[in-house]
Amino acid sequence: MSSVRENARRLAARIDASTPAHRDRAVDGLRAVALLAVPLGHWMLGGFRLDADGLHNASPLTVFGGLAPASWVLQMLGIFFLVGGYASVLSYRRRPSTTAAWLGGRLARLGRPVLGVTAVWAVLLTVLSWLDVPGDTLRTASTLVIQPLWFVGVYTVVTALTPVCVTLARRLGGWAALPLLGSVAVVDFLRYGPYAEAVPSWLSVLNILPGWLFAYQLGVSWGEGRLGRRGARLLLIGGGALFAVLLLVFHYPASMVGVPGEARTNSHPPSLLVVALAAAQSGAAILLRDRLGRLLRRPLLWAPVVVVNLSAMTILCWHQSAMLAAAVPTSLAGAGGATVVGLTAAPETVGWLLARVAWLPVFAGLLVLIARYARRFEAPWRTGTRAARARRALAGLLAAGFAVFALGLA
Repeated sequence: MSSVRENARRLAARIDASTPAHRDRAVDGLRAVALLAVPLGHWMLGGFRLDADGLHNASPLTVFGGLAPASWVLQMLGIFFLVGGYASVLSYRRRPSTTAAWLGGRLARLGRPVLGVTAVWAVLLTVLSWLDVPGDTLRTASTLVIQPLWFVGVYTVVTALTPVCVTLARRLGGWAALPLLGSVAVVDFLRYGPYAEAVPSWLSVLNILPGWLFAYQLGVSWGEGRLGRRGARLLLIGGGALFAVLLLVFHYPASMVGVPGEARTNSHPPSLLVVALAAAQSGAAILLRDRLGRLLRRPLLWAPVVVVNLSAMTILCWHQSAMLAAAVPTSLAGAGGATVVGLTAAPETVGWLLARVAWLPVFAGLLVLIARYARRFEAPWRTGTRAARARRALAGLLAAGFAVFALGLA
């Protein structure tokens, strides 16, 4: 045991020594925390229900409404967009050539892992279908796999807007994000206010871009040095106050994630409550930056942060596959009606919650195993050879086929 501990210390020391002095450890630490909250949130707030037709999605929030405050902690996409904007500014300043080349490189890094996971699942769905896995199970699996990928699409768009965000940050500082909050507030008033019945349902789509661009713009302003501790306090207090008012006075749904059967949702598209939470989280993150940076000077704390950041897209794209790797085989074994609490049994009891906590290390272990092979999809593509172009074309066709199936178009 002591030898394992010593080896871990040596590895952590090597990672620490190889870290450039200019690396902002606090920002990397915030990104790692926000990133790990994604699988934890999906694993704890999402479950399954097994019947004769196969696996179906189910949520413990339909029974345990008191768990909604947990989603306030696990919904950390505001911080993810905040540090994304901050990091993009630093990268944008160091771009070696044109803005178009910089943007192309950033988008390729986002696109490769998405193409990889969707292409692999296109093959998996075919194989599972040949093995007579129920169609409902295949639909559920494809829905869960594609569920986190919406984030990549939105993040791609906001990344493309980085030059515009930089210009606005230099002119307006942190206030550049205020019109985005106002835009979400107007749309929410129209869809939830006195004229809601006359407003078309598609209007809510208008919240997608400003709702998530809000925190990204704050990150850009932070990276430009135009948002400091004073602005952070305003964000923390103002965002917290707005959050409380929306919950207590305007009766917004308490859950930050969608609850089956509920008429309103805060997440798809983001409501003003999501923006308020992002404001409060961003303010807290900026205020804690120096303290977190000092804490991450410790090699044993810094090393896991490096590993998580190096595998960011792999974790995002494959964490649902890790849960499915446990649930799908178990559902086939229980085809006669037997279910496993915390996995294929409906999330309707306190026992399910306790069992799901016990399943978390299993999901994490499966994710580590999957990531060992899936990380290759984050590596740059080989260019110039006919075989490489053919592989990319095949992967694109497979990914398109998976998307058609997952979105219910076939």
